[in-house]
Amino acid sequence: MTTRMIKTLKRLIAVALLTPALAFAAAAPVKLDKAPVSMDQASLQHGAKLFVNYCLNCHSASFVRYNTLTQIGLTEDQIRDNLMFTGERVGDLMTIAMRPAEAKAWFGKAPPDLSLVVRQRGGANTGADWLYTYMRQFYRDPDRPNGWNNAIFENVGMPHVLWELQGDQVATSTDNPDGSKNWTFETVKAGTMSGDQYDKAVADLVSFLVWTAEPVAEKRRTIGLFVLIFLAGFAVLAYALKKNYWKDIH
Repeated sequence: MTTRMIKTLKRLIAVALLTPALAFAAAAPVKLDKAPVSMDQASLQHGAKLFVNYCLNCHSASFVRYNTLTQIGLTEDQIRDNLMFTGERVGDLMTIAMRPAEAKAWFGKAPPDLSLVVRQRGGANTGADWLYTYMRQFYRDPDRPNGWNNAIFENVGMPHVLWELQGDQVATSTDNPDGSKNWTFETVKAGTMSGDQYDKAVADLVSFLVWTAEPVAEKRRTIGLFVLIFLAGFAVLAYALKKNYWKDIH
């Protein structure tokens, strides 16, 4: 590798590391609601249903295969019958047919893949809180092309896909000294769900997206627990062996 290539690579790495930091530094503080994430199978299955019916039209989850959903308690037949509608095979990735160029023309930007969106937004805690808050703070805005805006993502290109469930709400805001805003929402047209039911549905959807970021997380934690137990037991045996070996000296 030449000296010029090395310098170029260093510049690219510096830009990649600095850009997120600048973005976070420039952004006004955002108050996030705590997401009640649950790895309960019923919650994950409901979240998968919501994702397939409301999100998968535009957002892929291309790091996850349909048959991976067997890990949340679904059979392959249940996946085929309830979560697959366009002739995919159960071993296929959860991708979409919409082309990026078409998506950019329609929405101004191609909708992102949601496989790792929780990690991209800050990890299992902050990322989940951001998504939970985001999906509950859409409001009607006649000045936007799609008629919707969002309190924590101003001028978002995404329409409110769950509006039939949540209903229509309008928003008012007041500015804080630190640059953040206090938002107040008022429901002007009820949805098919009550407020608590909608919050629970969003929590299940977010839980599913947390799971898609690392489907083996629960298995990894279980293995890690057994490894720690083994190491603790091994440490006790090693200490007993050491005491017995050195008993005539000490």
